[in-house]
Amino acid sequence: MLVFLESFKLSFCGRNHNVTCIQSERQALLRFKQHLEDPSNRLSSWTKNGDCCRWDGIICSNVSGLVIELHLGSSRGTRKLGGKLNPALLDLSHLTYLDLSDNDFRQTEIPTWFWNMSSNLSYFNISRNQFQGNIPDLLTMTQPSVLIDLSCNNFTGSLPLLSSNVTAIDFSFNSLSGSMSHFLCHKLNEPMKLEILNLGHNLLSGKIPECWKKWSRLVGIKLCDNNFSGKIPGSMGALALLQSLHVRNNSVVGEIPSSLRHCGELVTVDFGSNQLSGDIPGWMGERLPKLIILSLHSNKFTGTLPEELCALSYLQILDLSHNNLVSEIPSCINNLSAMNSGNNSDDKIFYRTSKGSFFEDILVVMKGRVVNYDTTLKLVKTMDLSDNNLSGEIPEELTSLAGLQSLNFSHNHLVGRIPYNIGAMTSLECFDLSTNNLSGEIPLTISDLSFLSHLNLSYNKFTGKIPTGTQLQSLNADSFYGTKLFGPPLSESSTDVRFGTGSGVPKNREDQHQVDWFFLTVELGFLSGFFGTMFLLMLCKSGRLVHFQYVDETGHSLGRIIRKYIVK
Repeated sequence: MLVFLESFKLSFCGRNHNVTCIQSERQALLRFKQHLEDPSNRLSSWTKNGDCCRWDGIICSNVSGLVIELHLGSSRGTRKLGGKLNPALLDLSHLTYLDLSDNDFRQTEIPTWFWNMSSNLSYFNISRNQFQGNIPDLLTMTQPSVLIDLSCNNFTGSLPLLSSNVTAIDFSFNSLSGSMSHFLCHKLNEPMKLEILNLGHNLLSGKIPECWKKWSRLVGIKLCDNNFSGKIPGSMGALALLQSLHVRNNSVVGEIPSSLRHCGELVTVDFGSNQLSGDIPGWMGERLPKLIILSLHSNKFTGTLPEELCALSYLQILDLSHNNLVSEIPSCINNLSAMNSGNNSDDKIFYRTSKGSFFEDILVVMKGRVVNYDTTLKLVKTMDLSDNNLSGEIPEELTSLAGLQSLNFSHNHLVGRIPYNIGAMTSLECFDLSTNNLSGEIPLTISDLSFLSHLNLSYNKFTGKIPTGTQLQSLNADSFYGTKLFGPPLSESSTDVRFGTGSGVPKNREDQHQVDWFFLTVELGFLSGFFGTMFLLMLCKSGRLVHFQYVDETGHSLGRIIRKYIVK
C-alpha cells in the first residue's frame, strides 16, 4: 500500500479560528452524520449550532470559510465509523480532500453520485474498508494533481481508465480482474502524469503490455501477486525516473530485458517467484548503481553468479535463492559496502513524488519465516543464495560484512571450512549453512555472534565438539543433525548425529535416493535371523516342540512373577 509522508493539516492539530462556516455546509455535514454509525462518539463536536470550521475532521478555507477537506479516516486506537454514505456530501462543492480510510461500511457498494463527486478531489482515500462493486472510469478528475487510494476493499471488474491528471493510484488488495491493456494503452499519444502505480494483490491476468513510453513520469510500479504471463516488457526501459519495480509472484517468463539498463534510478528490483530464465545479467551491477534491494528468488536462472554485482555498494537485500546458479561465491563479495556497516539512522526507504513520498516494502525470509518489511526496511540487511548449485569454498572476505543480519547458503555444494573469522560478522541473527559438504570444526570465534538466534549447520561433514560457553547450547539439537559434531545441545549417545537420521533431510540433492547402509544392515540381520530360525523349526519336529515348550514355560514363569508383584 502507498503510505504517504506528505504533511497535511489535520483539524485535530489546528482548527480554523479566523473563519466561520457556511450555514448550508453545516447542515449538509449534519445530514451526512445522521447516516453514520459512530460507536466511539468521534463526531461529538458536530453539533446543531456549532461552527463546522471548528469541528473535528473539518478544514475550511481561511479566505471563504468553505469546507475544503474532510478527514474521517480512523487512526489506531479509535473505533471505526460505519453506516451509509449520504449524498449530502454533494453540497460541499469546494471539497478537494476526502479521507474515509480504515472504516467499516459493511460491504457497501459505492453509489454513482459518490464517484461523480470524486471528480473534484485532489486527494481521494477510501482504502481499508469493505466497499464493493466496480470502479468506473475516472476520466474527469479536474484537479491538476490527484491521488487515489482504493486499496484493501472488495472491488471487482476491470481496471478503469484514468484522467491524465492522476498522479498516484493504489488499487491493491482487491479482486480486479482481466487484462491491463485497455488501461495502460488508452490514448497512447497522451502523456500521463502518473508517478505511482500499485495494482498488486488482484486477479489481473494476460501479458503485461508494451505501452509504457507514455507513462514516463513513473517512479514506482507494483504488479506483484497477480496472474500476469508473458515477458517483462522491453518498453519499461523508457522509464528513466523509475525507482521501484515489483513483478513478484506472477507467471512471467523469459529473460530480464536488457532495456532495463537504462533505468539507472532503480532502487528496488523485485522479480521473485516467477519463471524467468537465462543468466542474471552482469549489467545490473554496472548500470543500476543505486540498487538497495535485488530479489530474483524462485525462478529458473542459470549460469554464474555475476561478479559485477559486487559493485552494488548500496545493496542491503540480495535474494537469489531457489534458482540453478552453478558458480563459486565471488571473493569480491566484501565490496558490498552497505552490508559492511551497522544500521543507517534512517529506517525507511521512500521515494519522493509531487504528492509527497511513499514507503518501500518487500517480503524477506528471516529465521525461517516470510516477513513483510516497510517502515523499518532500511534497517534490514540480508543475503540468501540458498537452493542453488553453488560450489567451492566460502570466501574469507565474506566475514567483513559486519552489518549483515541474515545469511543463508543452505542446499548448495559448498566445501571447505567455515571461515575462521566468522565472529567478525557481529550483527548476524540468522546463519544457515545446512545441506552442503562443509567440513572441519566450528570456529571458536562463532561465540562472538551475540545476536545469533537461528543457526543451522545440519547435514554437513563437520567434526569435533560444539563450542561451549556460548548461545549455541541454547539452540535446538536439530541444528547439528547429520554431522559428526558432539557436545551440548546434542546428547552424547545421539544416533541422530552419528548416522544423520535427524529429520530425514538428505545432505545433497544426489543423496536423495542413496541407501542408509547402517540401518539396512541391522534390518537384514534381523530378518535373516528370524526367518532362518523359523525355517529350522519347520524342518525339525523335535526342535519345534522344544522351542514352543520353552516359550510356554517362559510365559507361565513370567505370569507368576507379575501376579506375585501385583499381590505385594
